[in-house]
Amino acid sequence: MRLDKFLSQLGIGTRSQVKDLIRKKQVTVGGSVVTSPEFQVNPESDNIVCQGKALVYQKYQYYILNKPAGVVTATRDALSDTVMQLLPEGHAKDLFPVGRLDKDTEGLLIITNDGAMAHDLLSPKRHVAKTYLVQLRDALSDEALAALENGVDLGEEGLTAPAKVARLYDADKEGTWIHLTITEGRFHQVKRMLSLVGNEVLYLKRIRFGALALDEGLKSGECRALTEEEVSRLKRSREIAKEKQSLLQGKKAVIFDLDGSLVDSMWLWGKIDQEYLGRFGIQLESREELRHEIEGMSFHETAVYFQQAFQLPDTVEKMKDDWNKMAWDMYANEVPLKPGVIDFLEGCRRNQIPLGIATSNSRELVENVLRVHHLLDEFQSIVTGNEIIKGKPAPDVYLTVAEHLGIDPKDCLVFEDIIKGIMAGKNAGMTVCTIADADSHDTWDTKCEISDYAIFDFYDFWS
Repeated sequence: MRLDKFLSQLGIGTRSQVKDLIRKKQVTVGGSVVTSPEFQVNPESDNIVCQGKALVYQKYQYYILNKPAGVVTATRDALSDTVMQLLPEGHAKDLFPVGRLDKDTEGLLIITNDGAMAHDLLSPKRHVAKTYLVQLRDALSDEALAALENGVDLGEEGLTAPAKVARLYDADKEGTWIHLTITEGRFHQVKRMLSLVGNEVLYLKRIRFGALALDEGLKSGECRALTEEEVSRLKRSREIAKEKQSLLQGKKAVIFDLDGSLVDSMWLWGKIDQEYLGRFGIQLESREELRHEIEGMSFHETAVYFQQAFQLPDTVEKMKDDWNKMAWDMYANEVPLKPGVIDFLEGCRRNQIPLGIATSNSRELVENVLRVHHLLDEFQSIVTGNEIIKGKPAPDVYLTVAEHLGIDPKDCLVFEDIIKGIMAGKNAGMTVCTIADADSHDTWDTKCEISDYAIFDFYDFWS
């Protein structure tokens, strides 16, 4: 491959820009300066350095695009602008969009040159889920919702696969906005399905494809390369659907851990640990080491550990009270729900599956975060570190929730994000599904090994 072509394909710059870099002796191949743009290189074996940075050739490229309305999902079109024109200059010439979005549809579009992955993501046999934000002309009726979830008859094309629907109840959405998850890709499918249940789509935006969610920081028309983790998650989408089909079969209750499982809040405690210890002039050498030490401890056990390990003058009760006060505002204003959890809870509600929470946290904070997200009434049992002194991996907190719900532990499904929490669920005789969390990403492989199931977030459940 020509050197200038290689550099431009890696996004170093346009052909003219990389030629200028080469002529200015900014590029070496095998340790020697090369000044000819036509110089032939082997991308897979040559050591190529540009402006002091070693370059690694990637056979496959993966981009995520926030597609705007008005552009066509195609590699070329004689009449309209295409999504390919929104990619950075110098991208590989063999890239193509994975599937298609209608011209007036916005949102997540994957662009790659990995044909095998694209085939698997689009294959009807894989049932990879795609989630859309939909604005409707009229509020969705119960009858229409049931029809969508049972499958809609498209005439000669037959019945659609069952969809998953979650109404969005925000005050400004007036009951006409939904999340719709489908596992097929038929022509104009979402619009046709809604039309056949007596409604009309006014706005359509894809927000998820398999395990990949639309980057909220990506403005309309912008794209970026996927990270290695995102590519891994996307490839995992090809395998995850079959595993989830039996997840709720035979289960009579679902129990959640709170931090890192139901809400994205594990980061908060690292911040509080550092701030609290800083009051006593103590600087943590390793937050990771502390995290592993206190993982699974109840709220009370953690306070006892802090008092003894750091020789703090405060009483255990004062420490717990201080932590509650420090966390209160963050839980109310900065802690989001795990992606897809609203859709999942609505599915449990419609299937009349009782819900519980078993957490090492304090009751005050649990009720605060649930109240903020209007979820307090969704849970029939909440057991916290205030009532159960013994933390995880002891099964006590999970067994107590099951007792409150009146459900045999073997009929309960648990969602957990930490190793000791998974062990607690397993020690209680329950089925455990682990969920990915940034605060414990280093233990993902271990969590997958000891759990019955593993998901990246709750949208995976419907894949």
